[in-house]
Amino acid sequence: MDSQADQLSAPSLGTTAASTPPRAAAPAKPSTPAAALVETSSDASVNKMRRRIVWATVAGSLITFFLMFVRFFLPRSILASSRIYRIGSTYDYALGADNKWQQQYRIWVTRTSDRLFVIYARCTHLDCTPDWKASENKFKCPCHGSGYDSEGINFEGPAPRPMDRAKVALDAEGQIVVDTGKLFEWPKGEPTHFDDDGAFIRV
Repeated sequence: MDSQADQLSAPSLGTTAASTPPRAAAPAKPSTPAAALVETSSDASVNKMRRRIVWATVAGSLITFFLMFVRFFLPRSILASSRIYRIGSTYDYALGADNKWQQQYRIWVTRTSDRLFVIYARCTHLDCTPDWKASENKFKCPCHGSGYDSEGINFEGPAPRPMDRAKVALDAEGQIVVDTGKLFEWPKGEPTHFDDDGAFIRV
């Protein structure tokens, strides 16, 4: 009986062993140093791009500040291009100051008994634009109260000297040609340039 039982149990054990498949080998995990190497390379590229952006911003700011610095200290006559235009004939202007070109060209045209000249509408105190007060027959600066007569000569307020005059001439057709790129001054305590050639037109 025992040998018969052994014969019955043996095939059962063999069948169980044969039916169990062998385990597949687990895939090898990537090594940690390789992953760390890839991550470090990516971070370096990002950091390099950030540094470029920061330096470009700094350089742009420095250039802008430098140009503003130069613009502030250089005379306007060096930076401004010559502005030449025609404003009609001498017969278009009566005695006294005419402010019809103030908004367009920042000038006034003044005619006296023997001269016609163009005043550049810029206060010699802090470069504000004065207004013509016809009732008071004077130019009045709205910024700090400087006053000028109809010929642009200062007589009140902090203005240190008269307003400048633009170069004027007559062309072949008798038109008044004004050039605000060339200004005639009367420096404080010095001889005037208002009598120089080009500072006025005889009428």
